[in-house]
Amino acid sequence: FLPLLDILPDQPVSFLLNFIMGDPIQVSLARVKGTLSPLENLEQLSSILVSLIPIFSTLADIVPKETLSWRLRLLRSASAFANSHLHAVRAEVLVLASGKDWLLPSVNEAKRLQTMLQKCTVRYFQDRGHRLLLEEDINLANVIRGAKFYRQSKAFDFVLDFLYPTTMDFAKLDEQTRFIRQLSSPVFFSTKDDGRVAKGLVGVPKEQQILLVGNHMLMGLELSIIVNEFLKQQNRVVRGIAHPILFSMEMEGWLTESGLYDNVRLFGGVPATKRNFLRVLARGESVLLYPGGVREALHRKGEAYELFWPQQSEFVRAASRFGVTIVPFGVVGEDDILEILLDYNDLMKIPAYHDFFDAFNKKITRLRTNSVGEVANQDLHLPLLAPRPPGRMYILFGRPFPTTGKCDLDDRSKSQQLYMQVKLEVEACLKYLQEKRLKDPFRSFFPRFVHETLLGGHSQAPTFEV
Repeated sequence: FLPLLDILPDQPVSFLLNFIMGDPIQVSLARVKGTLSPLENLEQLSSILVSLIPIFSTLADIVPKETLSWRLRLLRSASAFANSHLHAVRAEVLVLASGKDWLLPSVNEAKRLQTMLQKCTVRYFQDRGHRLLLEEDINLANVIRGAKFYRQSKAFDFVLDFLYPTTMDFAKLDEQTRFIRQLSSPVFFSTKDDGRVAKGLVGVPKEQQILLVGNHMLMGLELSIIVNEFLKQQNRVVRGIAHPILFSMEMEGWLTESGLYDNVRLFGGVPATKRNFLRVLARGESVLLYPGGVREALHRKGEAYELFWPQQSEFVRAASRFGVTIVPFGVVGEDDILEILLDYNDLMKIPAYHDFFDAFNKKITRLRTNSVGEVANQDLHLPLLAPRPPGRMYILFGRPFPTTGKCDLDDRSKSQQLYMQVKLEVEACLKYLQEKRLKDPFRSFFPRFVHETLLGGHSQAPTFEV
């Protein structure tokens, strides 16, 4: 590029310099106020783009061709020196790479650095330009937190190093879950102290530490929706106990995008271990737990609303130790959203598929190794699924079970009794929702979509009477 730059006239150089600005639309969007109406947003965006035109035309005057040539030669000399010392860098390095960097080969450079540096983590932004940090919706602090670079000690601690999300983080999660919420129009119900079912979360104790325990939908479709609803209705962060694979390096490839896996950490996800579970409860934080784990989230055909829970009353004794109120819940609706074409049993008959996932599961952390029966089968795999015209998602939180003074930690029979009561309550929630949804006039997608569109897209279609 340097020899070519010396012979180019000034005008093409001015054009090339404009690429330093990155994507002008993304840069302008970062300055648009999100509280305005769509028409006002469009007017403001147009005004900002027009204001950038003089900057493009005067950039060549600010950085003449001779200055640019000198800086590029200086950069080439400095990069040669840095490259010769990369092997000696032992510090952890976080590299941010833009997929649409028109000025520098960011993606290739990120790959090269990841192979040369001893401890290098890459976060890839596919639709971003050269001026990544100036573009819309880029939060450097969250990128650092999601990549586990913000911590108080040498090793990242998922419990102690967690920072509560900000209002902007809440808004971003709401935006990220909008698509699935628009498709499934989830309806929340809860059970009051007198046993009556009410719409919303009014029956969930707001001022108490809670442990949410329920069934896992296929692929965990309900997880982000539940977390988002508690943030909106109760301003409460519910920390999910999740499979360790979501926190491991096995899920990070050459170009890991800052998305799902980072969000699990940002919104309080914790690897599923007994120690982590107890430590989160000891901090007085509310927790979301799925006793059925992977076996329920990746269930087989015809098992949509079956519970695959262990025999031991593991979470009851932990909740009793800290006086946490257990809130059982049931989620219904996956059979109206996805259809399983090939499940685990079908796919394991395919030799190539069997060999790949058998080797994969041997490398990752295994859960329920001391359990027996179906709950012990926690193999990760990818079932073959087909989408359906999306029906509706229903979530019912059952009768709360206070544990303060209710269960003697030394009496396993009492904790087992409470455990069975919680499990029966979850099953009762599932049965109630399956029966009641038959009376929902807007269970099907198309009449619901038409109704909500006529309401301007801001109001939810009504559901069955409780």
